[in-house]
Amino acid sequence: MNSKKFVHIVNFWLKKELSKEEILIFENGLKSLEKIESVVYFNVGKPAATDRPVIDRSYSYCLLTVFNDDKGHEIYQIDPIHLKFVNDCKIYWDKVVIFDSESV
Repeated sequence: MNSKKFVHIVNFWLKKELSKEEILIFENGLKSLEKIESVVYFNVGKPAATDRPVIDRSYSYCLLTVFNDDKGHEIYQIDPIHLKFVNDCKIYWDKVVIFDSESV
């Protein structure tokens, strides 16, 4: 059994002027990504209250997805659910930073 995983972390900085309704649309779009078949683990979060000099809490939302391998991630990237999320919600963010990693 292979315990190595492909981890895809996406931090979003939303536009400051968004309404509550726009934020809800973004959140629902983000949560829809959990339905993609190749996702093994899924989490959506906001910055925690921890406060140490090494912690960056400047982002608005963090998406964590885990796949069995890079092929699962490739499937995710072209899945219609993912494409719809990006198309529908890209108007809501100013910045996105992605961290992809593979287990060692």
